[in-house]
Amino acid sequence: MGYLEPQTLRAVDAEAPMNGAAILSAQGLTCRYGHVTALDGVELELRAGQVTALLGDNGAGKSTLISLLSGVNRPSEGEIRIDGTPVRIGSPDQARAVGIATVFQTLALVEDRSIAENLFLGREPVRFGFLLDRGRMHREAAAVFERLQVKLPPVGTAVRYLSGGQRQAIAVARTMLDGARVVILDEPTAALGVRETGKVLDLIRQLRAAGAAVLLVSHNMENVFDVADRAVVLRLGRKVADLDLAGVSRAELVRHIVGAEHGA
Repeated sequence: MGYLEPQTLRAVDAEAPMNGAAILSAQGLTCRYGHVTALDGVELELRAGQVTALLGDNGAGKSTLISLLSGVNRPSEGEIRIDGTPVRIGSPDQARAVGIATVFQTLALVEDRSIAENLFLGREPVRFGFLLDRGRMHREAAAVFERLQVKLPPVGTAVRYLSGGQRQAIAVARTMLDGARVVILDEPTAALGVRETGKVLDLIRQLRAAGAAVLLVSHNMENVFDVADRAVVLRLGRKVADLDLAGVSRAELVRHIVGAEHGA
């Protein structure tokens, strides 16, 4: 089967799927580094208007899977589809082009630049072909934060003066500005206090309400049960569970993670 280039895919995808419909699906994703198999035949489905938690101990394969979906690495085998169409994702730019945005723990923000400048980092609007359009940046920044129902200092404020939760809000808002339909969040509440964590969880709910398919990587079971609809569990590079969290206890989920449900 042929692959569509990102720009062609966007043209085909004139209408986003309704909530519950699969935006991204992956079959048989495998990643090898020499003789080491870091990911082995993993299948995954991310649906519009749902939060899927990606769980597993260290070394389970979570980071490897994220790297394949975000274009940091390429799979040794397997296929990724967007709206049922096979796509090649060979770089982060190509991932963004097909609607996949990843917020890594590092956030990739520039301390000395403003909120608005960080929001448009690398894609700043210009006037007359060369003048930075700060007015447009400020207007669009304010609009996206209003849509997310996030209260921040004025968008001209330097990022160095913001809290951890406020910085996460900028990183998440950048995915919306990109028009991302699949948003991958890598440990977004790590090192945050209770109040800041609550704000980030509210942001995740806003993404879900906007119809995004969210993949949440987290070690925090309380956060997972607060916002996730489903959980996919990896162990030693393989998928060992794909669960609807409405009918699962925390104890059962932990047993899948540590391998007690699978005779490990």
